[in-house]
Amino acid sequence: MELLRLGPIGEERPYVRAADGTVHDLTPITADIDAAFLGSDGIARTRAALDAGELPVASVDGLRIGAPVARPGAVVCIGMNYAAHAAEGGAEPPKQPIVFFKHPNTVVGPNDDVLVPRGSTKTDWEVELAVVIGKQARYVESDEEALACIAGYTVSNDVSERTFQIEVSGGQWSKGKCCETFNPLGPSLVPASEVDPTNLALKSWVNGEPRQDSNTRDMIFSVAALIRDLSQYMVLSPGDILNTGTPEGVALSGRFPYLSPGDTMEMEIEGLGRQKQSLGKA
Repeated sequence: MELLRLGPIGEERPYVRAADGTVHDLTPITADIDAAFLGSDGIARTRAALDAGELPVASVDGLRIGAPVARPGAVVCIGMNYAAHAAEGGAEPPKQPIVFFKHPNTVVGPNDDVLVPRGSTKTDWEVELAVVIGKQARYVESDEEALACIAGYTVSNDVSERTFQIEVSGGQWSKGKCCETFNPLGPSLVPASEVDPTNLALKSWVNGEPRQDSNTRDMIFSVAALIRDLSQYMVLSPGDILNTGTPEGVALSGRFPYLSPGDTMEMEIEGLGRQKQSLGKA
């Protein structure tokens, strides 16, 4: 089962794709896939309605794919969560999770254009496993409790501008992370019960050429460990997004050129789908 939001920007409607590939209208249950839906057992209700044949089949050919979660309250991100990526940036693996934030309005559809910011010379790509929160995480004490807070998973591209992030940051990373369109998300939200986040292949390409090729088993801090740790310092709420870090193979390494208008990026995570963006000018 996969949850989808399809339609023009600002007019997306909720759908669910069944295991046989049939797409069904989700509006009998909810007007959108948002915090209210996720926080009220929306995925379980969707599954029950689908099994009961209560959701009409929908014709969705040609519809734009939107981000699978509407209006996330927060986009919490983890830096240098793969040892090889930390090394390619000249850093030691962190002893504690490195946390930063992206503005929620950076979230766009998985195939929407990404805009290279004005004055940018170091726009970079980052394929990441994104966690969608479905239950409040507050002072979580165990991995089991942490995993129970997850609604599902999706593909994220944590686009970054390295000059903004590192050289004019003022000590924080947000300037290089919050530019418009800098978080393509999707194509779909796959329920947590159908995903093993500890063993997923992640890959990226630029202009069709391979860049990143890794696996979530190489994470320094697991998904459960991240939620447990973050919940000691903040409350994670339904609809929040957690970007869990990127593996090696980005332009920051010096091995590849940075992005320019006209380039294309592709991100893929095993079992969660593939996304593709074209680069334009802001």
